[in-house]
Amino acid sequence: MKIAIVHEWLTTYAGSEKVLEAMLTEYPEADVFTLINFLPEKHGSIILPRVVKTSFVQKLPFVKRYYRYLLPLMPLAIEQYDLSKYDVIVSNSHAVAKGVITGPDQLHVAYVHSPVRFAWDLQHQYLTQSGITHGPMAWIARAMLHRLRLWDSRTANGVDHFIANSGFIERRIWKVYRRPAQVIYPPVDLGRFRLIADKGDCYVTVSRLVPLAGMVTNRCTGRYDGALTSSM
Repeated sequence: MKIAIVHEWLTTYAGSEKVLEAMLTEYPEADVFTLINFLPEKHGSIILPRVVKTSFVQKLPFVKRYYRYLLPLMPLAIEQYDLSKYDVIVSNSHAVAKGVITGPDQLHVAYVHSPVRFAWDLQHQYLTQSGITHGPMAWIARAMLHRLRLWDSRTANGVDHFIANSGFIERRIWKVYRRPAQVIYPPVDLGRFRLIADKGDCYVTVSRLVPLAGMVTNRCTGRYDGALTSSM
């Protein structure tokens, strides 16, 4: 059985890359397809040897710095992969990876970190954060996101089984695609933590440091302290 894993982009070693690494630990012979690959070698001992193909986006000028602005090209790029020789395709998706084209005799399992946040329920927040709320650029952005939603909805039909990384994302998948999803939580190295039975009244949670995802919640004050920084 030949397995292909489709990943959006390899530019840093964060949550979705750790999930990809866990997938490759379970299926070490799988081949990895990714739109662009700039993963540092120090983080790529498991992933990099399995990358077999990038997309035409990899060859565009200054792509390493500006790849997020190439979103309009990414649905086209992800559809160019010829996966016909694979029996099972696993897409590790938070944007366009689940949009790969598969055949009737292939099994496509989509592990979804979220339907495209900035195209669906968080569109208005992203546009406001980016300062794109009025004028021609706002209309262009809204039209582009409208087309992305249509494409995203259509490509959901090519997925045989959805997996969500949390109960919240499971509800998002149902809301957007009207498809059930099984929840399989991302891998966590429990050996790095210890159980504290005697807890206080305060806690701080920190997530990835990008807009709307990277945030600090201060339980002591009840205040949402917002995004710490941006890598956009």
